[in-house]
Amino acid sequence: MRDKIIIKGASQNNLKNIDIEIPKHKLVVVTGVSGSGKSSLAFDTLYAEGYRRYVENLSSHARFFLHSVKKPKVKRIENLSPAIAVDQKSDACNPRSTIGTITDAYDFLRTLYAEAGQCFCPQCGMEMQKQNEQKLVNAIKKMEKGTQIIVLGLWTGKQKTITDKLSAIASHGYSKIRINENIRMICQIREENFNDNEKVQVVIDRISYDPKYFDRERLVDSLQTAAKISKGEAIVLVDNKTELRYSKHYCCSKCGFKIKSITTKNFSFNSPEGACKKCTGLGEIYRADSEKVIPSKAISINEGAIMPWSRAGGRANNDSLHAQILKALSQKYKFSLNVAIGKIPRSKIDKILYGSDEIITIKTKSGAKKEILFEGISKELEEKHRKASSSFIQNEIEKYLSKQTCTACGGRRLQRPYLNVRVLGKTIDEIVVMEIEKLIVFFTQYKKQPLRNAKQNREKVISQILSEIVKRLQPLKEVGLGYLNLDRSTRTLSGGEFQRVRLATQLFSGLSDVVYVLDEPSVGLHPRDTQKLIKTLRKLQKANNSIIVVEHDKDIINAADYIIDIGPRAGEGGGKIIFQGRFNQLRRAKTETARYLFKKVLCEPSKKRSKTVSKNMLKIIEASQNNLKNITIAIPLAKFVSVVGVSGSGKSSLVNDIIAKALRKEIHGSMNEPGRHKSIQGVENISKVVIINQASIGRSPRSNAATYTGVFGHIRKLFSATETAQKHGYTASYFSFNMRGGRCEYCQGEGMQRIEMHLLDNVYANCPYCNGTRYNKKMLEVQYHGVTIAGVLDMSVEYAYHFFNSNRLITEKLKALKDVGLGYLRLGQNANELSGGEAQRIKLAAELARKSNGNTLYILDEPTVGLHFSDVHRLLLVLQGLVNAGNSVLVVEHNLDVIGASDWVIELGPDSGSEGGDIIFEGTSKKLKKAHTPTGKMFSRINEHIA
Repeated sequence: MRDKIIIKGASQNNLKNIDIEIPKHKLVVVTGVSGSGKSSLAFDTLYAEGYRRYVENLSSHARFFLHSVKKPKVKRIENLSPAIAVDQKSDACNPRSTIGTITDAYDFLRTLYAEAGQCFCPQCGMEMQKQNEQKLVNAIKKMEKGTQIIVLGLWTGKQKTITDKLSAIASHGYSKIRINENIRMICQIREENFNDNEKVQVVIDRISYDPKYFDRERLVDSLQTAAKISKGEAIVLVDNKTELRYSKHYCCSKCGFKIKSITTKNFSFNSPEGACKKCTGLGEIYRADSEKVIPSKAISINEGAIMPWSRAGGRANNDSLHAQILKALSQKYKFSLNVAIGKIPRSKIDKILYGSDEIITIKTKSGAKKEILFEGISKELEEKHRKASSSFIQNEIEKYLSKQTCTACGGRRLQRPYLNVRVLGKTIDEIVVMEIEKLIVFFTQYKKQPLRNAKQNREKVISQILSEIVKRLQPLKEVGLGYLNLDRSTRTLSGGEFQRVRLATQLFSGLSDVVYVLDEPSVGLHPRDTQKLIKTLRKLQKANNSIIVVEHDKDIINAADYIIDIGPRAGEGGGKIIFQGRFNQLRRAKTETARYLFKKVLCEPSKKRSKTVSKNMLKIIEASQNNLKNITIAIPLAKFVSVVGVSGSGKSSLVNDIIAKALRKEIHGSMNEPGRHKSIQGVENISKVVIINQASIGRSPRSNAATYTGVFGHIRKLFSATETAQKHGYTASYFSFNMRGGRCEYCQGEGMQRIEMHLLDNVYANCPYCNGTRYNKKMLEVQYHGVTIAGVLDMSVEYAYHFFNSNRLITEKLKALKDVGLGYLRLGQNANELSGGEAQRIKLAAELARKSNGNTLYILDEPTVGLHFSDVHRLLLVLQGLVNAGNSVLVVEHNLDVIGASDWVIELGPDSGSEGGDIIFEGTSKKLKKAHTPTGKMFSRINEHIA
């Protein structure tokens, strides 16, 4: 029985005390309707216990640096190996984190450039080389007998006057110097004949070259002595005419530009030795945006036209320093503070924004006059942002700033000298922006080519470095991420992309007998590339690992060695094993998964709507953000439109970076700048834009579905209207666990307490005062139809819908949550426990509950994430209902059911990265099924597994 993981009595979350045996060293898929308990089994039970056991075997010192995991609710688990979770949650919020840094490929690149880099002068472009001792010795050996050689070192002491310099040189035991190209005795020099800033070269040694008696050691010693006093350089004067240079640094023979010895730190944007000084290695800087600083041109300065300096009420405080500065500027440059700022000449506005070189006079609070040099609002804001002591202050100042590419490094993160070091003809910033797929070809092609400028006897090391880089890049290509580049910030990756990057690093690690638990690795992956992902999972499995995948994708379920279906319904109606076995056995099972998995008909567009293309169009002109090829796209309004294409084809660049941001700026006055495009036409046909993404509904565990949708406010009003509440004067605020009055003050409304166990894992226990209810005893005495406010938070959406069926305001919001497939969710379930897909559907439900007058554009980014087949159909009914009500729905999606139900489809491609960004199809979903595009071809394969 050692070939199976045996689980007994698992009751984590909604699991119903289940017993199950999972085959080891196999590819196992856990599926089931959304909220049925898949993650509770795979992550909260299997992974949590595997990780906990591993951590328990480490020393107390090592455990201190690892996060703790609560022991899952399970009687016992046998034959469990150490577990690794590869989920979609990105902890890499640091803007310095890139694909290159998290895969270690960039570290090897830095080593490559330090070992084999050819250095070029950033000023004149000439190649720079070190002039070492051996090169000089070889050059001298070719000279004729009797050649006069003088070794000189430039004096670099801190003395300011020529007298002090000569005294310091003499005190070091030197008697001769070279000044104004003449060699003279120090004692014979009259200081008044020379300027204090004259360059003084110290004569270290004089040698008459004789091949027979040539003393190499003497020459080398003299060179090193000269280099010591001149900070790394020496000059060899030949016959008082020709100068040969010796340098420990890279030196340009044309313009004299110098670079110290190059190390791996010089190529790190996270190190002071390499990072650009201006942007500190971020590649971006914040600059004041005049449009944000002065958003309205119709009001005067005294009415608050300059937003950062205006009070909340609009008018500036006349006694403030800022008011005094504005008054002084208006007097000096002759403009009025009481006319609309749009009527003031731009040249005078620039004096406020960017300052001037002239002194202005202001009055202090005491009435005294003071002269100041005003450098402008822009510089003040940028300085405050740089020195901000908290993220809150930074965020407030960023309302008036815009991100711009760093002017010093051009967004390339490193200092200029190190951006001119080349390997194989390319600088390191040119390498990191190449697509991974092309980079593999580039390095493989040149792997055996001898690298010029490599340090002596380092060829084998460099060849090994190239091999290591390729080994780390190959898994990224295999998981379908060949279109990314090493400079791509991890903050810009989708959840699916980030998970596949982590999967690629695990593929390289070579671990064995490990349990890998994955959370929908197919998210964001075009069906065309699913087979690449399956091959990657198989590689991990063949390395004697157990692969447990929570998944809904048909191809991955079909490829699995073993399938576990959990259900039959969501929430309390789930948590049972309703099927376990192989794919062929699933065909005969009577489960929701089997019913949808083996259906032959895809969804069709709604028959309630006209099949003709809408006259009202949203037209995006010449979109060129990221890899978009200057395309012009027309999107029909009052329709269900899908934007599709292979991963990396440009869908997010078009929809999220351009359309969403441009419309929010145009319609709602958003400060976020859209991606590159010429213009957008047809905005007048849209009254509102709603963007529904997978970002969390709140940073705090206090955030939940009830508070986000606003239904909790109505529930609190019901409780405050009860007889008990009225008698004691409890208002609705008393029933909020975020406010003083009714909440438990011991846990401050959290319901939980963390107990520090020092050498052991922290233990989380219910608050001993409120027993996890979040409220004090007085609030729990108030009941509505026999249920306390804490009891309501513990209700599922489905149960609460029936419980409050007499209150229309509450049921409307709960019905919206039900309609998007979240009937299983507890009202008080905190935001940190929700998946990205659940968060997105809560946002959608919140919008559905609001009254709409039509003409609203809903933009959704992969709304089917985390949804079972049956839940996808439920979601489609909701989206179809929005369009039937006169709204427009625009989705970025890979799910073939959603694409098949769309009125209009736009496909970008034909491939990813630089090979994408073009429109390869525009038309109805019916026509797409016959098209020879990557997505069109997938429709012809849809029934291959049904026989």
